[in-house]
Amino acid sequence: MTIPFFDGHNDTLLRLLEKPKAERLSGFIDGSKEGHIDLPRARAAGMAGGFFAMFPPPVKSSLASVAAPDYAKGDLPPLLELSEAAKSTNGMASLLLQLERAGALSICRTAGEIRSAIEAEKLAAIFHIEGAEAIDPDFDSFEVLYAAGLRSIGITWSRANAFGTGVPFRFPADPDIGPGLTDAGKDLVRLCDQRGVTIDLSHLNAAGFRDVAAISTRPLVATHSNVHAICASTRNLTDWQLAAIRESGGLVGLNFATGFLRQDGRFVADTPLTTMLEHLDALIEALGEDGVALGSDFDGAMMPTEIGDVTGVPHLFDAMLAHGYGETLVRKIALDNWLGLIERTIG
Repeated sequence: MTIPFFDGHNDTLLRLLEKPKAERLSGFIDGSKEGHIDLPRARAAGMAGGFFAMFPPPVKSSLASVAAPDYAKGDLPPLLELSEAAKSTNGMASLLLQLERAGALSICRTAGEIRSAIEAEKLAAIFHIEGAEAIDPDFDSFEVLYAAGLRSIGITWSRANAFGTGVPFRFPADPDIGPGLTDAGKDLVRLCDQRGVTIDLSHLNAAGFRDVAAISTRPLVATHSNVHAICASTRNLTDWQLAAIRESGGLVGLNFATGFLRQDGRFVADTPLTTMLEHLDALIEALGEDGVALGSDFDGAMMPTEIGDVTGVPHLFDAMLAHGYGETLVRKIALDNWLGLIERTIG
């Protein structure tokens, strides 16, 4: 039995951007042994679509520090210039548009378009940016990105920018680190609400989370985060944050990254599926069955060995069924809850 699923976060475009230009499209369309997602593997796994993130740009030393033994001491990476962020984001946006023209996927702007893409057996892609460094404070670039299909924004990655402050990668630590949104950040939240663009709270610090919750009239969303009470990483959600998401009718996507799953906070591939089930149990208890989905972080983090890449997602579904989740609940977490959330936020 193949269960179709929608994934709340991947960094596949960044991985493709780092390849030689001649190999970028073919590596995804024809398939390769590199990374976690390509079109043949996605189809084999039952992947219906997902949020395709544009993270501007790779800061290799900062990303490498996440998996290092002393990552718990991590500090915020330096600020990124608008011009540098725009170059990287535009490069990934161009790749997404080229993949659509090649017939590999469909950029979807509504839940209805996602359903149509699924019916046509096309991979449904939500245009998402992870860190708003490529957006200028006058929001001219926002309009261009929106016209290209942008429908989801993570205000910050784990660094500060003109709009807010992210959390550094620390363990054990609380995400209540640093100041809230700037005035421009608050204006960005209001603009996103007006235009039907989802605000992603993953990577945002606690003060920024509070500001979004106070300003936004939309459901609160964390596309790829886990439970802080189980894994005390700054990247995970505390009890009060989960309560705020539930009150808003929002959703959290389970992050597969091992260091955000394990109680010891270590990035170790030998992490059992039972650890993922522990987070799912806690998320369901905190958010209800309609508030939990998937947010793998494929191509952006270390995966549990039993997952490996996108073809391992059915192993998680098998574990959920064996754990006592009924098929209806598994299908909600796999696909239906994301579709419902997108209908409530994007349209």
